[in-house]
Amino acid sequence: MSDFKNITVAELPALLASGDAQLVDVRTDAEIARGRIKGAISLPLHLLPMRLNELDTQKTTVFYCQMGGRSAQAAAFASAQGMRGAANLQGGITAWYHSGGEVVA
Repeated sequence: MSDFKNITVAELPALLASGDAQLVDVRTDAEIARGRIKGAISLPLHLLPMRLNELDTQKTTVFYCQMGGRSAQAAAFASAQGMRGAANLQGGITAWYHSGGEVVA
């Protein structure tokens, strides 16, 4: 069974500010074009198996998507591949936006 954390939108800013985390957007390019969380790495879910090794394994990796479903899959996959510190942003960018989080083009 995969072991990953669920991170709330309230927890995300402090985690990112610590410098010990990376944020990965697993949505499609078309979805990302509508806006993303500042500083996020774009890595569509379907490319994750081929590009997981590009991520910094020394940092907590927080995956997000539109609502949290695909990012939970990404976090589970990363964890199953041995990535410690894989996390899912609960509610995705939708929850982030509704909490007042900044979304950039």
